Amino acid sequence: MKVVQLLPALNAGGVERGTLDLARALAHAGHDSIVISNGGRLVEQLEREGSHHISLPVHKKSPSSLFQVRPLRRLIQEIQPDILHVRSRVPAWLTYLAWKKLDPQIRPRLVSTAHGLYSINRYSAIMAKSEQVIAISECVKQYLIDHYAADLQVEPQVIYRGVDKNEFSPSTPPSANWLETILKKFPELRNRRWLLLPGRLTRWKGQEDFIRMIAKLHDCDQGERYPDIQGVVLGGAEKNKEHFEEELRALASELGVLDKITFTGHRSDIREWYRHSSLVYNLSKTPEPFGRTIIEAAAMGTPIIGYDIGGPAESLSACFPEGVVENGNHTELFRRTQALLRSSATPTLPSQFTLDAQAASTIALYRKLLLQKNAPEAPV
Repeated sequence: MKVVQLLPALNAGGVERGTLDLARALAHAGHDSIVISNGGRLVEQLEREGSHHISLPVHKKSPSSLFQVRPLRRLIQEIQPDILHVRSRVPAWLTYLAWKKLDPQIRPRLVSTAHGLYSINRYSAIMAKSEQVIAISECVKQYLIDHYAADLQVEPQVIYRGVDKNEFSPSTPPSANWLETILKKFPELRNRRWLLLPGRLTRWKGQEDFIRMIAKLHDCDQGERYPDIQGVVLGGAEKNKEHFEEELRALASELGVLDKITFTGHRSDIREWYRHSSLVYNLSKTPEPFGRTIIEAAAMGTPIIGYDIGGPAESLSACFPEGVVENGNHTELFRRTQALLRSSATPTLPSQFTLDAQAASTIALYRKLLLQKNAPEAPV
């Protein structure tokens, strides 16, 4: 089977990570794996892991990108793939326009993955126009049905994003000297229980709720106190929003817990933070398509608390229902934290949230589409 995945570029992000994960699985299974993008720093890894990369400027949100439709059509005719798999809106439009003028009897099957809760407009509708849409959660599937029913050819199929159990597992050896290095950089973490909130610093990620909860845990008026608790805010600010970190620090200072909150900035060693934390939080206030931090923490065996909203709630309900909290309910958030600090409960990662299951389900979907294509027509 020959599979071509298309996305804007190969630099960093969830779409890029999913593309590389599937490409690796395809190559490992003996399939021909090709990725078309504008390039980027992950191309070297992609090719090292057995796939082929073709550079094409399919990334610009500009009418000039339409000039790439004909070259892309010629490229598809040259490669003759079995599957075209689009993962982002600009490449999806270009691929669709190139694909629909190919001979329907011999053209590849067209698949898209809806990675997000896209804005509701004709531009975004392209992600629903493929022959089969993959939704990364039930939340995304329902969103597509609610807003793009007229564009869907068939019902979207849910294939959850998966965590690599070789990377995220309590049995994975810890990075050498990691803990001592971190304690030297952040000495306030020594002999403390860490409560971890990973995610970029932005108003809807819940850092303010988290800081207020940490303040409650240290407030003698709240009854039981937790002097050994240290809140850890892991993540950097978005571009041009660096001032938000200063607002968060000011809030922590106002509440008297600036020394009880550690701001780590952006980190690339999140597995070890999961390993050494007592609780992990996902407090997004607006629906997100999926909860990667939840399944990663669950794979590491660390309990998780999160609001009951969007894709993260779906993941949390499957991995650790004890951690689900009513969206925006600060009192319940505080009480659930108290309960889990006293509990020995640990999460379980269901198989559908593993990278192996994600790859196997995607390949099985490809095969199903190819069987449908090659099935003889019923006699009239």
